[in-house]
Amino acid sequence: MSMHDKLVALDTCAVSDALDSLGLPGAALGLHAVAGERRLAGEAVTVDLIEADSTTTSPRHLCTAAVDASGPDKVIVVAHHGRTHVAGWGGVLSAGAVARGAEGVIVDGAVRDLDEARQFGLTLYAATAVPVTARKRIVERDWNITVEIAGVRVDPGDYVLADGSGVVFIPRDRLDEILSIAETIAAKEARMLARVRAGEPVATVMSANYETMLDREALR
Repeated sequence: MSMHDKLVALDTCAVSDALDSLGLPGAALGLHAVAGERRLAGEAVTVDLIEADSTTTSPRHLCTAAVDASGPDKVIVVAHHGRTHVAGWGGVLSAGAVARGAEGVIVDGAVRDLDEARQFGLTLYAATAVPVTARKRIVERDWNITVEIAGVRVDPGDYVLADGSGVVFIPRDRLDEILSIAETIAAKEARMLARVRAGEPVATVMSANYETMLDREALR
């Protein structure tokens, strides 16, 4: 099974719990699916956006280099720094991401042209949608660099998983360890669910080990 398949077989809750067990940050709070319903997983291709002023110059339109460098198993991750008054992503970019075969896009802030993103079949996670253009307001500082997404450091090539519960980032150099722990957690929770669905009292199932299931000893 490929690393992508292993990751997409999990959910963000199990991965977040695995990160918690190691004392690592990873959950990018406040982001949710605004286009597309499928689980999103892959390697981050990063972009950092800044506010423009009269002296700001940029060699290219924001996010275009990242879109052109994306492809299968890649997720475009845009640090828009929580801005919700102006979009950091739009319709032509959505078309480009789909044409390149990118897994999807995550924007830490507002996006626009959602009808087009949905029409193209793009999976897009963001804080919200607004119609306000980035023109003369927002430019790209750089791409393929370390960024911060909702307080979480993300390096190019780190892994991301997003689903109905939110977005988590996984440091590339800890991926195997975190996936192993997340798989253990997911298996424990599956057994708990099976017991509840078989009719066992929820209090009995959850009281036994829920509060300690992330302890190091319980994950061995």
